[in-house]
Amino acid sequence: MRVFMNIGFIGFFLVSCVQTDDFETPIVETEEFTFNGNVTNISAVKNNFDPENNDIYTFSETDTYMEAYVVSSDEAGNFYKELVLQDRPASPTAGILILVDDNSLFETFEFGRKIYVKLDGLSLWQNNGVIQLGKQNRGDVVAIPNSLIDDHLIRTTETVEITPLPLEISEFKTEHLNLYIKLEDAQFNRQLIREDLRFTFAGEQIDEYDGERQLESCVTGATTILSSSTFSGFKSLLLPQESGSIEGVLSRNFYDDFFVLAINTPEAIDFNQERCDPEFFSCGENATSGPEVIFEENFTNITSKEKLEAEGWTNLNTNGGNEVFKPGTFDGDRYIRISAFNTEEIPLEAWLVSPPINLDNSTSEVLSFEIMASYDNATILEVLISNDYSGNPSTTDWMLLDAKIPVGPSNQYGNGYIKTELDISCLDGVINLAFRYLGSAPDKTTTYDIDNIRITGH
Repeated sequence: MRVFMNIGFIGFFLVSCVQTDDFETPIVETEEFTFNGNVTNISAVKNNFDPENNDIYTFSETDTYMEAYVVSSDEAGNFYKELVLQDRPASPTAGILILVDDNSLFETFEFGRKIYVKLDGLSLWQNNGVIQLGKQNRGDVVAIPNSLIDDHLIRTTETVEITPLPLEISEFKTEHLNLYIKLEDAQFNRQLIREDLRFTFAGEQIDEYDGERQLESCVTGATTILSSSTFSGFKSLLLPQESGSIEGVLSRNFYDDFFVLAINTPEAIDFNQERCDPEFFSCGENATSGPEVIFEENFTNITSKEKLEAEGWTNLNTNGGNEVFKPGTFDGDRYIRISAFNTEEIPLEAWLVSPPINLDNSTSEVLSFEIMASYDNATILEVLISNDYSGNPSTTDWMLLDAKIPVGPSNQYGNGYIKTELDISCLDGVINLAFRYLGSAPDKTTTYDIDNIRITGH
């Protein structure tokens, strides 16, 4: 039940004084005025939206004002014509996004500013999983026109310190959307910060509108996505390589498939601790292929799953689902593919284990393989090796390899294979190589193509 208070309230209106120096932020002054009305909170406002019928709700003939605090900033260009508000400076319980036709909102409604929103004439809907306020227009909710901003957004003189809500990635829920949160003990996936291929926030060729970069928890191993606009001022900065804390607004991706975190500025990232990467198996740095081919599989003759298994490969879904690695072909080239897309499997754990490979009659062995990523929304492939395969991937002691798992485009097929070459010369006897895919529809569904697996030596 919503409870409103009828009060006489002291509010403020805005007078912008633009200085002669065009490069300075305008000074915003306030003068007091009095109005009578009802005051409500964000949670009560959101309760007017019925997700069952998904109809737009319009506030009309009401003198109700919503109290809130600004937790977004468009100064760095990562938010565009929108304000994100939450109900409290600390321990918030509800947040909301307001569409506003102004691309320099930080000059007036800066981070931590307390404001009041006049609801009369505004409309409420859900877009891409996020509750939004704006103006209804022909079946859509659009930004509040610039000429009406002062009518609906009332800036107070109070600016407060925002205490981010501490959360673990595994704790993300719908009620946390549009809240300013903080992740501790987090880092970017190691494939994004390799010395030979270090990513920017959103400045790669694969970034069409947003750069989506995988964050992972050092505590639970859970993952989420940092989403940065390709129009942001920091898009070309390199991702930090260490671990630590990061603050930002929790939201959903464009297709409402998974949670994303959006930062106001790179200063919201405090990565100054050692990384928490797993221990990788390594024999050394020799990656020079020898003249003798000990094992090779380019999948040229693999035309079906049955043919793959007949060649001695183990192809298994260990969560009881149906999706496994499948042969594919493009432009005459054959490969093995895995994806959780359209599977509805949560999770999808699939293993592809090679036939036994004997290293007793060779030396200086080098393992190589090629992988391509497409429709990328998480790095969810691992490459492992064992010299004691039990016949069951789940009961085998595996050693994790530092494979180059490519990060592909999020909305199309990949733009080429990435090759990994690893020294395995310290292994003897019979070994097995394994590819482990751990997806979860619909938020972790990256497609991987695997090809040209070889072991060479002397």
